[in-house]
Amino acid sequence: MSFENNQAINDQMNNQQLEQWGWDDFFAAQFHQYADQDFCVGRVALEYNKFYRVNTAAGEILAEVSGRLKHAAESRAELPAVGDWVALRLIEGENKAVIHAVLPRRTKFARKTKGAKTEEQIVGANIDTIFLVTSLNQDFNPRRIERYLTIVLENGTAPVVVLTKSDLCPDLEEKMAQMEASSAGAPVHAVCAISGDGVEALQPYFREGKTVALIGSSGAGKSTLINRLLNADRQKIKTIREHDDRGQHTTRHRELILLPTGGLVLDTPGMRELQLWDAEDGVEATFDDVEELAAQCQFGDCRHQTEPNCAVQAALENGTLAPERFENYLKMQQELNHLARRQDALAQRNERNRWKKLSRLAEERSRSKRGG
Repeated sequence: MSFENNQAINDQMNNQQLEQWGWDDFFAAQFHQYADQDFCVGRVALEYNKFYRVNTAAGEILAEVSGRLKHAAESRAELPAVGDWVALRLIEGENKAVIHAVLPRRTKFARKTKGAKTEEQIVGANIDTIFLVTSLNQDFNPRRIERYLTIVLENGTAPVVVLTKSDLCPDLEEKMAQMEASSAGAPVHAVCAISGDGVEALQPYFREGKTVALIGSSGAGKSTLINRLLNADRQKIKTIREHDDRGQHTTRHRELILLPTGGLVLDTPGMRELQLWDAEDGVEATFDDVEELAAQCQFGDCRHQTEPNCAVQAALENGTLAPERFENYLKMQQELNHLARRQDALAQRNERNRWKKLSRLAEERSRSKRGG
């Protein structure tokens, strides 16, 4: 496609087609350097087998990452993720494109990748609100929501706790109170996606151009809730296993979906594990009550065990701090310390490898000169 055609697409960037996908002045400023280089802009809606479905002002296209961008990326987190805005060049005569750059992210939801690798994984980018979804049956787990909150609050996204399957909960008020005590001030909503009860309270979050991501374990009811928001059976739903009330993974890929009433929803597969990644500030924000108590201890290096005048131990004894909440706080602090040690070791290893490579190249150049 010619430069003139790409420029024509760029001239349409402020139209309703692109704005409804979240385009605004922030991203326009980031894209300015690419606007005169035969690039157009789009937002990644789906990633599948190294290909991306990208929405542009001219419509939806299929794209892949350029070799240069792959080579320059120091980690997978620097490559496009669902929700990213990207600079791309269209392929003439085809409804395809090549992604050459990822625009800076305003927000992200990131975790440590699964397994032994010490690497960041971007679950979603440029999210305005994250629904932390958990059902009110056996999936109900305030400790898991605390873990989700640490990541959300670390990255500047607004958290909202959504308790699904309210029709199956005989002690709704009690569970709402438990979750509100663990939600770090985030709004808590109880809904029944099948009947629609409580769903109207979620509508204000879905404004045009605003992105809401749904995060939660498998079987929490994310797909049912999305179908209710879409007013259509778009997302597949599988039967919940009777012995543990858990569902199978109905969503296999992260996908950004445009709602007919305005706004965007980012659906994600159910998470069996959520390992922390650079979430020190998020832990402090999620457990601000524990942090405030720790600041009142007599000793600055108090470990909150047997030290005298420990405010944390006093709160545990008088019941103002739940033992489960404090244990979760300690667990995440230990996890972050372990991650930091692994990151330091990885950085040192990468630096040694870099110097070995440079030394080898210098030696090869020296031998080449001597041979000449």
